Amino acid sequence: MSDHKATVKEQSNSKRDHKLSKSDKKAQKTTKKLHKKGAVKLKLQKKTTEDEGSSKLSNKYYEKELAKLQLELVKMQYWAKFTGARIIILFEGRDAAGKGGTIKRITEPLNPRGCRIVALGTPSDREKTEWYFQRYVAHLPAAGEIVCFDRSWYNRAGVEYVMGFCTEADYQEFMQACPEFEQMLVRSGIILLKYWFSVSDDEQERRFQARMTDPARRWKLSPMDLESRDRWVDYSKAKDAMFARTNIPETPWFTVEADDKKRARLNCIHHILSKIPYVDMTPDPPELPPRKSADNYVRPPLNEQFFVPQIY
Repeated sequence: MSDHKATVKEQSNSKRDHKLSKSDKKAQKTTKKLHKKGAVKLKLQKKTTEDEGSSKLSNKYYEKELAKLQLELVKMQYWAKFTGARIIILFEGRDAAGKGGTIKRITEPLNPRGCRIVALGTPSDREKTEWYFQRYVAHLPAAGEIVCFDRSWYNRAGVEYVMGFCTEADYQEFMQACPEFEQMLVRSGIILLKYWFSVSDDEQERRFQARMTDPARRWKLSPMDLESRDRWVDYSKAKDAMFARTNIPETPWFTVEADDKKRARLNCIHHILSKIPYVDMTPDPPELPPRKSADNYVRPPLNEQFFVPQIY
């Protein structure tokens, strides 16, 4: 009888093992080995996302401070609208330095009718024959507008020069013309702020690796970004030369330490607000009158309309 029970038990175990996948069997063997060695629990290493990084700021504190700064940004936009101020904010820096995330936090509380993001792609064949600054001039702000350039005319001093997309003569002409161009903008009354997001090579590599494993962010890795990994020193030299020639009193460069994304965003927004002489011109909330009754209105039958399925 005992032999019969043992046979049934073995058959049951055999069927159970047959249902297990190869990965499950491997995991079982690994767990058994760990228990033999005295391991109590199998601890899995948590993978940090690109946004988490090495920030020491708690989400609660970060969100609280960001809300305060975004409220001030709204006040600043009201001031710009009523005074007719024209504001340009340039964001430059290494790939994956956090420019896009900062721009997003700046623009999300603002009225999109008075705040634009300009992120131009590769110039067309026609644009390549134009005056270099011509396609950027078309995006300059009108009265009451704020324009955030996610990369700007400084492409010529960075990626174009390092990757060989422009000639040495084009590069030298830009270095001479750029300060003059920006001085003209300032003389016309435009407020121009330039920010360079600085990220270490180790942190940039970590963010690249995080993007590789995140399908929702993989689109951010362009062939040009991957090529930049092998040209770290070349980009550093180009940035140093750019600062030396274009860091003028009228439009100085401001460097944002961006290894910690949360701190970088808060520090950059705080600095922008400190450089714009705005005052609180938020209008008083309008009074909502009582809604008028619609006695003669008859709603059409619901079965004549198409509705989106309520999946969630």
